[in-house]
Amino acid sequence: MSFSSISFLFLFMGLVCLCYWLIPRQYQTAKLVLLFVAGLLFYTWGDAKALPVYLLSVLFNCFAGAEIGEVLDEEGTRPGDPRPQRAKVRVIFAAAADLAVLALFKYSALAMPVGISFYTFSAMSYLFDVYYGRTEDRGNFLTACFYITFFPKLISGPIVEYKDMAEQIDYRTLSSSDFTIGTTKFIAGLFKKVLIADNFQALVADISGKQTMAAGTAWLCMIYYSLELYFDFSGYSDMAIGLARIFGFQFDENFNYPYLSQGLTDFWRRWHISLGRWFRDYVYIPLGGNRKGKQRQIINLCVVWILTGVWHGSTLNFVFWGIYHGCLIMLERFVVPGVERWPAAVRIFFTDLLVGIGWIFFFCPGLGASVHFMGQMFGAGGLGFVNKETVYYFTGNLVLLVAAVICCGPGLKKLNAKITASGQAGRVVSTVLVALLFALTIAYMVGSTYHSFLYFTF
Repeated sequence: MSFSSISFLFLFMGLVCLCYWLIPRQYQTAKLVLLFVAGLLFYTWGDAKALPVYLLSVLFNCFAGAEIGEVLDEEGTRPGDPRPQRAKVRVIFAAAADLAVLALFKYSALAMPVGISFYTFSAMSYLFDVYYGRTEDRGNFLTACFYITFFPKLISGPIVEYKDMAEQIDYRTLSSSDFTIGTTKFIAGLFKKVLIADNFQALVADISGKQTMAAGTAWLCMIYYSLELYFDFSGYSDMAIGLARIFGFQFDENFNYPYLSQGLTDFWRRWHISLGRWFRDYVYIPLGGNRKGKQRQIINLCVVWILTGVWHGSTLNFVFWGIYHGCLIMLERFVVPGVERWPAAVRIFFTDLLVGIGWIFFFCPGLGASVHFMGQMFGAGGLGFVNKETVYYFTGNLVLLVAAVICCGPGLKKLNAKITASGQAGRVVSTVLVALLFALTIAYMVGSTYHSFLYFTF
């Protein structure tokens, strides 16, 4: 089920919110049970055939975490103590089983369950956080079940780490301000997805289907896809964060205006922040991070970026994409001197250029197609740099392009904050504007073709 569907907005979400808010505040367990059931229904609605795989994953990891917690309790292990061998064996076995199932579906002809990469990483976060003692919870089965099945983050992230959510499951507040903030965040994400990302998706599908094109047309396609991917995934993340806030859970931002980054390292601190944090906490730091010298740091970075590529997809394109970004980050850190002294605009331009070229490996079906497309960008199509087609795709979508560029920065958010902070009248104006934006988005959804989220395939 998609957040940007009429059935989700006015049937599923409407009923879940109504029931959740009708349950008295003192019955927190009942609220959690409701959300747990909602998570199962949400997944079943979206991919009923994959439900057995999903349920087995949830149950396996919840039992494994509970068993690890029992071992730690029996051994009297505290945070910072060496982990007992019995716990180490169990966490390695459970994580290996998770990765084996993930690899089976990613690299075989079997149909891949929706969201398997995201819920598998969530489950592994639970195992690791219990094992390392990063939370007071020592493997509570019911808490773990709720954490893995919480539907706002279930299908496409953000990958909220267990240690960041466990305390909120037991101790959280719920207020009208949470509902207001969450609803506004959700509507902003819905706008990004429906009115910006979906329009770029149609453009990219039209342009990329051509065998030959002018160089300028190919460059436009790369730019349009870069914007489509950002607004699609950041829109989903905003909706997920907003939904969680409606239920009293506060998630960190998953995107922080990444196309304003002043370097590749800066970009990956702003793009899909939760995935980067996951690899940092559970792969990079356990391998030694940057604490064991430059050579070991380079090896650790290589491991992280190859795994990042593999996580995104099963074709060589994604592996190459991971190696590409890993090499660029190492060049930025260790080879190219004085980058930080370049003008900010120059750093932003080159960062977006290099990132955009990398996205080609995302939307092309293979390495050969990627190389062919890049050849088109540099004139291999034999149609020059600009032709009538280029002008058509540029001028016909100039308003959309300008709107997208504006929304890539914090200007509108800051303006809304100023309006809201101006007093009661300002808050009314802000509420009316958000309501109008929601109405416009719904009207567009009713009259347009449904487009699924890009990250549903990962």
